[in-house]
Amino acid sequence: MKHFVFILALLLLCACDDLKVKKTSTEAILNEELKSFKWNEVDEYPTFSSCDFSSTQQDNKLCFEQTLSAVILERLQAERIIVNHDVLDTILIKFKISDVGDLSLLHFEVDSLTQAEIPNIKFLITSSLDSLPVIEPAIKRGQKVNSEFTLPIIIKVN
Repeated sequence: MKHFVFILALLLLCACDDLKVKKTSTEAILNEELKSFKWNEVDEYPTFSSCDFSSTQQDNKLCFEQTLSAVILERLQAERIIVNHDVLDTILIKFKISDVGDLSLLHFEVDSLTQAEIPNIKFLITSSLDSLPVIEPAIKRGQKVNSEFTLPIIIKVN
């Protein structure tokens, strides 16, 4: 019986180590979350109300880009642009959409030849942005967030 009590006491002492709860600080949890957090991705892309029918994230992104391109294209086609030489260029426009849905132009990259042929190209494109429908901002983990993206616009004038 003495051996049985001794073995039982030994087992209880060893088992107590397994019962200890590891305490994790909030800083450790935060650091672990930050390591796994994908900063360059959003859960939902910015969207227009006309894009609400889209079912997947990729469809929403495509609808947003197509709607934005269509508004810019409509404005450019409404203008009568006269050039001395044919123009075939890709203009890169970098936008920012704030967490409240405000769109702002961050960077406008256009070739010098295109700029020489169409001096008001930046004005035409930026003024077309005034007629955009209401934008719903991007969402990350249930929160509305700022987002930036680059949209290529192909200009072809004969």
